Amino acid sequence: MPRTTNQIRRRSVLWGTAAAAGAATVGASGCARVASGDTLGRLRSQGTVRLGIAGEVPYGYVDEQGAFTGEAPELARVIFGRLGVRDVQPVATDFGSLIPGLGSQQFDAVAAGMYINKERCAQVLFADPEYQMLDGFIVRKGNPKNLRSYEDVVRSEARFATGSGYAQMAHAVAAGYPEKDIVILQDQVAGLNAVESGRVDAFAATALTARLVAGRAAKAEATEPFAAVVDGKRKIDGGGFAFRPTDTALRDAFNTELHRMKKSGELFRILRRFGFTEAEMTPLTAEELCR
Repeated sequence: MPRTTNQIRRRSVLWGTAAAAGAATVGASGCARVASGDTLGRLRSQGTVRLGIAGEVPYGYVDEQGAFTGEAPELARVIFGRLGVRDVQPVATDFGSLIPGLGSQQFDAVAAGMYINKERCAQVLFADPEYQMLDGFIVRKGNPKNLRSYEDVVRSEARFATGSGYAQMAHAVAAGYPEKDIVILQDQVAGLNAVESGRVDAFAATALTARLVAGRAAKAEATEPFAAVVDGKRKIDGGGFAFRPTDTALRDAFNTELHRMKKSGELFRILRRFGFTEAEMTPLTAEELCR
């Protein structure tokens, strides 16, 4: 369900608290960072898997009650539970720090709905995507500049922003927007605030994030979903869990459970609680998206 602006801002505060708590927990358990050839075996023995999240609605965040939730964490609870790992522990960071944090073993997997693309595939090992997604903008109420695509942003010379590490930055650059002029903000809440205050004309995110965050905003709205055009082709992205390149066995075990859930319909039953529709379910594979 969409939240009010105040609730979303409250969530942002709680996310910051969770980030500090997550950092403290990681620091206190440094010995658990030692790499293992059998990561799944180690996780089963520990009984806990640490998940990197980025405070993005609806993918992985801390809600206004302080609960760790989102489509990816809820999916992780089910899949890792079936793999013999009882508990999931959030480690909050900004989106741009997720891959470096995974590499430095601050967490065991990224559970943030991360788009799967060629650049990221060179750094991490992706499970198959649990969803496919178009892009969307958060704009001022009434969309006064009529911004419905990256090409519109370029043509109107609009002030444009997106989140730290978001794939939407590359989409805008591909359309001709100067990279140096893009305003990079911490997250979608900062994006909403920047649009409402008039600092920027548009904030780009996934269509679902834009819709949920702007859903009840007083001075902003979300555009209709649209496909970015990259190298002359419409681009539909898919998001999934990321693992370290050495954790092939863990990724494969995760994929096995994920595909069972896709086939049974259980995956959609989890994701629709967070605003996903059947149109956003996907047969795409990580291999296809990595190409």
